Formats: sequence, C-alpha cells, structure tokens
Amino acid sequence: MQVKGFSAAAVKAGIRYPDRLDLGLIYSEVPAVTAGMFTTNRVKAAPLQLDMERLRSGLAQAVVVNSGNANACTGQEGMAAARAVSSLAARALAIDEALVQVASTGVIGQRLATEPFARAMPELAGQLSADGFPTLARAMMTTDTVAKTASATVVLDGVEVSLLGVAKGSGMIMPDMATMLAFVVTDAQIVFPVLRQLVRSGVERTFNRITVDGDTSTNDMVLVMANGAAGNPWIDEDNPRAARLFGEALDRVFKDLALQIVRDGEGATKLVTVRVVGARDEDEAMSAAQTIANSALVKTAFFGEDANWGRIIAALGRSACTFSPERVAISFDAVRLVEDGLYLGAEREAAATAVLKQREFTVTVDVHEGSAEAEVYTCDFSYDYVKINADYRS
Repeated sequence: MQVKGFSAAAVKAGIRYPDRLDLGLIYSEVPAVTAGMFTTNRVKAAPLQLDMERLRSGLAQAVVVNSGNANACTGQEGMAAARAVSSLAARALAIDEALVQVASTGVIGQRLATEPFARAMPELAGQLSADGFPTLARAMMTTDTVAKTASATVVLDGVEVSLLGVAKGSGMIMPDMATMLAFVVTDAQIVFPVLRQLVRSGVERTFNRITVDGDTSTNDMVLVMANGAAGNPWIDEDNPRAARLFGEALDRVFKDLALQIVRDGEGATKLVTVRVVGARDEDEAMSAAQTIANSALVKTAFFGEDANWGRIIAALGRSACTFSPERVAISFDAVRLVEDGLYLGAEREAAATAVLKQREFTVTVDVHEGSAEAEVYTCDFSYDYVKINADYRS
C-alpha cells in the first residue's frame, strides 16, 4: 500500500552488525501534522527527549530510526548523537532540522557512534520510495522474527483517506505510554488537537493493552504523521463524524500492529486475550486483567497447555480488583472451568486443555461485582524467551 506524499527507505549501515538492515527513514513531501505518545518510564532514551521537545510544534517531516543501539542512558553524549543524526537527515533531505524525529532501539547504555549514519545517510535519502515501508519495517527489527505492517482506508466526506503503519516489538513489551516503536502515516487532512486526542485514546485502547513480559522500555514511542495530501475536508472539532470515522480506522491500524507484536513475543507460541468482566469499574478490571496477563506462572501454564486455574485466581487476588473468591467464574473460550470459585471437574478440564492447544484463545474471568470489563492481550512464556534474553547483548 502507498500513502500520498510519503516515502520510506532502509539501508545496511553497520550500526551493530554487518550486512543487516538497521537504518530507516520516513519522509513526507511537506511538513505533516504529527502527534506522538512516549514511554512513561522515568528513564527515557536521548531520541525520545529530543522528540518530545520538538513535537510541541505539532509538526514533523521525517523520522530516522535505527536498530542495534537504543542510545539510552548515554548522557549528554547520547543527546549530542541524537541531534547529530537528525542534522544529517535534515541536510540529506534539505529540510528544517526541527522537523526531524529520531528513534532508536537495541542495547541500552552503549555509545551510539554517528559515523555509520554519516556514511549511510546519502544512500538512505536517495532510496526513498513510496513502496519502501516494508523494508523500513525490517530495519527496525531487533529480536523480532517478522516485520510488522498494517494499513486501512476510510472514506471521509466522499474522499478516500489512507493509513499505513509499521511497528517493531517482541520483548520488553508493556508499553504503558503515555523496546516498542510504531509509526503511522496518513494522507488525511486533520488539525493537531484532534489528531493528538485520537492518538492518545487509540493508544490507550490498543498498545497500552498488550504485554509480553511486563517490561516498559526506555524507548517506547508511537508517532502519527498526517500530511493532508488526500485533500479531504478538514477533520476538526466541527466535523465530529469525520473524526470518529478516522479514529476508528486509526484504531484498526493500531490494534493490528499491537496484536502482531504479541504474536511475535520472544519465544511465544500463543496469543491469549485475558478478559475480565463484572468488575466495579474499568480501572479495577484493567488491574485484574494486567496482573493475570503478566503473571509468569500463568504464562508458563499457557505454554505447557495446562489449565491451571489456581494460578489465574491467585493472580487475580493480588490485583487491585475488588471481588469475593466465592463468586468468581473462569472460562477458556466457551469452556467454563470454575463457577462460584469452585472447580467443575476433570471433564471440563479436559475440554479447557483442548482450548489451550490452540494458537489463539481467550481466558474470561467474571468477578460478578458490576458491569465494567477490560481486555489485555498477552502471550505465553517458553524456553526460548529465556534463551533469547540470556545472551541478548552478545
């Protein structure tokens, strides 16, 4: 898919490994209305600090992204490197440096050498193509096993608007935004306050509902760039229908990318939706769902295809959700295994075990306290997760 006025490219710059795509670029022919969300981790990588400062203008024209080195916990030298990278991109594209956003992913705490960027930037800018986004997605990968892209179209006031997104993420995943990166480009014509609100609410419903291992990275960020090339009537406060339709399309792209990240969780073999219903309010439901979804014991049981509901109710018990154990029900897809806090027997467990053998399934926990509910998307913990992370820096 192509989006009017946007192009992308990626090259092998040798930032950490030789002969590997590791440097990418997104470019808009004109400055684009841009909104972003960034990690709430108090330790923020240098690129994020720079981006957050620049994004106060609500405009960007390019994004430079590298893998192999996170440029996090690198002090003033790291900030100087981020600025140098943005300067190299601005010169190669002949645009204002303040319109360049920078993103990095990889190992934390190591100096980011700018020499590979200086050597590769002319080639990178020269390879920009409307069809370059799949290659860009590959350059963003670290422990990812697949490149992640998603797209959507929506008709607004008779004009077709396109959205195209790329993301990376496999481990260190529980974004809690505002090692996951996501960039969405669109040719929609939209004002900054509306775009900012749609990005914030969309992230809350999608990227903030996923977890692989419960870790929030120093580099998590989501950017959405809208260059207006579609020529649709302005999406603003006076056009709520267009804002709603565009927001729904943006949510579809966000959710598609978010679920791809969980499916590609380091060593993951299963995608699991943890659904908590019957809570007093949404915050309590979310606390319960996140606690269950992040439980290492629950996740290893998923890997072992063991319907160990005791681990689920134990995780529920340490969440901030108010409930009575004697009223809890637990189901695996449509198979009810626990009712009124009690086990329903071996026959039901056999049926639940069959559900756990599937690649994707839903665990539903009903606490029977109210009408609020929440969903979190997680994966299992396998042997490979430990192997991957035990020697990540080697």
